[in-house]
Amino acid sequence: ERSGPLQCPRWLGKCWCMRMNHRAVLLALFSAALFGASTPAAKALLGAIDPVVLAGLLYCGAGLGVALLRRVIRLRPGKSPESETPLARRDLPWLAAAILAGGVTGPLLLMLGLSRTDAASASLLLTLEGVATALLAWFAFHENFDRRIAVGMACLVAGAAVLSWSGQPSLAGLVGPAAIVGACVAWGLDNNLTRKVSLADPLQIVELKGLIAGPVNLAIGLWSGTSLPSATPIALAGAVGFLGYGVSLALFVHALRHLGTARTGAYFSTAPFLGAITAVLLLGEPITLQLVAAGVLMAIGLWLHLTEQHEHEHEHAPTTHSHAHVHDEHHRHSHGPSGSSDEPHAHEHSHGWVRHAHPHMPDMHHTHRH
Repeated sequence: ERSGPLQCPRWLGKCWCMRMNHRAVLLALFSAALFGASTPAAKALLGAIDPVVLAGLLYCGAGLGVALLRRVIRLRPGKSPESETPLARRDLPWLAAAILAGGVTGPLLLMLGLSRTDAASASLLLTLEGVATALLAWFAFHENFDRRIAVGMACLVAGAAVLSWSGQPSLAGLVGPAAIVGACVAWGLDNNLTRKVSLADPLQIVELKGLIAGPVNLAIGLWSGTSLPSATPIALAGAVGFLGYGVSLALFVHALRHLGTARTGAYFSTAPFLGAITAVLLLGEPITLQLVAAGVLMAIGLWLHLTEQHEHEHEHAPTTHSHAHVHDEHHRHSHGPSGSSDEPHAHEHSHGWVRHAHPHMPDMHHTHRH
């Protein structure tokens, strides 16, 4: 039955919801930090491993490592088996398209582009992934945004571009730069498609992505005539892939649930800066004016996003689905005698029609038009 406008209680609407969003922001930033730290590690391995084979090993490390982690977590004493929802049959087309776009097409286009583009131009062009993610989310998948979020995204991308600038980049050839732009679009599409299945178990999503994309890239590299490296580089690449690709992607999927694709992609755009900070702290690299300028721009972008206050009356249509949840304003259902009382837990549940107002982001329960 339809009810009138419902306001969230003050403690729920102003504190709990925003605290959850801030937690998701931290997950997105930690995901970016892991990926950013993996970049210098992967560069160090390029001397011993062919780029396409390295991409395959990184994805294999992510898939195998997360597969093991997922099973260890499920066997942990006191861990509820219902804490996450497994992928359903209806999720598979979205996941397959995401793997094809981001796990296969993206790396291949990147390798083609890097072979025909100077390093400075390639670094600048790679900052377009965040732009591609946001533009696809806003205009193809109809995720809401306003001027504040757009300006914040521009500051984050500008910071990444400043950090990536080196000398006078040349775009004399068109094939190489076009391939890198294509890779960014492929990864942006991957991010938006992954959001479609983000209510499912993130570890299962990453496991399948790694175990499918990894062998495919390895096969392509070996088919081109490259041989596998020795055991030590393989092990190092697997470790880097597990942390920088596997754990990072799992955290990214968690953030997608609560922030939406564009905002998660915006926070992930800080990866180059966080990678540079890692190099300063661990490798003793100097703090440059370039790094400081990038940090200021990204700080402005983060501030614009973190201080967003998006609140208005909106409707929730009736729906039935399954995902990890706690009993908040959007989950007021009862459980049978066999239901789990631990939170968060996952099971199929139904949402009735409701109209209310509270602070929110474009998470999986707030996909309404504006």
